[in-house]
Amino acid sequence: MNTPRVFRTLSATLIAGSMLAVLATPSLAEVVIRRGNGGEPQTLDQAHISIDVEGFIVRDMFEGLTIYDPHGKVIPGVAESWTLSDDGTVYTFKLREGANWSDGKPVTADDFVFAYRRMEDPKEAAEYATILYPIKNAEAINGGKAAVDTLGVKAVDAKTLEITLERPTPYFIELLAHYAALPAPSWAIEKFGGEWVKPGNIVCNGAFCMTENVPNDHITAVKNPKYWDEANVKIDKIIYNPSEDQATTERMFEAGELDLVYNFQTDQMKFLEDKLGKDQVLAFSDLASYYYVFDSRTPPFDDARVRQALSMAVDREFLSEKIFSNTQMPAYSFVPPGIPGYESATVSWADLDQLDREDKAKELLKEAGYGEGGKPLKIDIRFNTNDNHKKVATAIADMWKALGAEVTIQNLDVKSHYAYLQEGGAFNVARAGWTADYSDPENFLNLLVSTNTSFNYGHWKNEKFDELMKASYEERDAAKRMQLLHDAERIAMDEQGLAPLMVHASTWLVSNKVQGFAPNPANEHLTKFLSFK
Repeated sequence: MNTPRVFRTLSATLIAGSMLAVLATPSLAEVVIRRGNGGEPQTLDQAHISIDVEGFIVRDMFEGLTIYDPHGKVIPGVAESWTLSDDGTVYTFKLREGANWSDGKPVTADDFVFAYRRMEDPKEAAEYATILYPIKNAEAINGGKAAVDTLGVKAVDAKTLEITLERPTPYFIELLAHYAALPAPSWAIEKFGGEWVKPGNIVCNGAFCMTENVPNDHITAVKNPKYWDEANVKIDKIIYNPSEDQATTERMFEAGELDLVYNFQTDQMKFLEDKLGKDQVLAFSDLASYYYVFDSRTPPFDDARVRQALSMAVDREFLSEKIFSNTQMPAYSFVPPGIPGYESATVSWADLDQLDREDKAKELLKEAGYGEGGKPLKIDIRFNTNDNHKKVATAIADMWKALGAEVTIQNLDVKSHYAYLQEGGAFNVARAGWTADYSDPENFLNLLVSTNTSFNYGHWKNEKFDELMKASYEERDAAKRMQLLHDAERIAMDEQGLAPLMVHASTWLVSNKVQGFAPNPANEHLTKFLSFK
């Protein structure tokens, strides 16, 4: 058909205009963020994770009643509101009407009841079961002394959850932001068992859900279109790189292949700042402890004098300055400073200079029958693969050799290292770290309670310590409770149930293209709050 000339001209103009409009429109390409995760997760099942490199991923995929905002403040998550009874023991949570699982099912109170019962069921053997012990009957259930259905959690209706506590717990709302308090999809777990966290089986209620998991290569998660706050999530896809090789991830960051990197070589901090700019190299204090633990089940580490001597001989100021570029500071107590109302119990020799500490260490070893003229002292140091940890272990090995010890070091990847410790494997000395799950000294000191089989890696036991910890759980007066905890820490430091080394600092490389990342003491950085400039 013949087209009139005027119409042909108008059509050409419209087509040209449309093409220009397309070219002028910002790209609708997928927004992908690449996170250097700092390690390979052992699992992504919230009932069995226990370290930060697992938590970073799981918190992106699941959301609890409360969550951390970018500044480490606890804010509502699945729960839009809650009330507390006058006696401080009964919380009632109202869940969001728009909260859904990735398969479209609504998130209900029963999902929390199921998850919390699963955490405390002794058959599940959840590593972090102790964190929910403030809930009524949780400890009894986990110890096999009460039925699982007696746990103090109740679905009043689909969107109302009631939690009854053993006693008032001032940090309970913060505790609920922990990954041990996440909901779980009962139907997926019942159908797939331990395989439920694999791609294709997993069901998520968080901002993202996993689509790929290639061990030692990458984990991919994509935005969950059913998430209640999906409209405010700016990232479409996350690719987590699990490499523990800090030199490699630093180079990848410099090349633009990673947007965030957890952990870098701290003795290279000045070099990295000069190369990348100070705005992209972050180090900030968090409520965390870097420590060594002794296997107190076997000689000579069952002797408090040996543990004290080895701890005294560690030059923490050297570690702080030479290895950590003063990002991490020397620690002389297990509970780090910064918890309101609590005074940490420092070791008795904290004010001695290093030469005097070394002399005292040799005296203690001689008393215990080791050192010059005594029995040989052989020590093997275990640590999880990490350049900083290797440098610390190498330095401490030299310090202990000065005492006459024969020292070796060995490492495992992070998931294998902690799995070995949690499963009760034998060792001499092992590196560990702990970041507060909530801002209370109990969260640190509970690690040394003799019944805490998951995290008391050294199997240290002191009856008086256990008694003081038990009394602290019953004490209603805040000041008296803090004193009980202080007294308990004093015993642990006198016996060196573990050796605190550094007040931990988190280190990150953060691209200046990334927005929404903020240093915070919880070291929590949910991808839902991140975006690109």
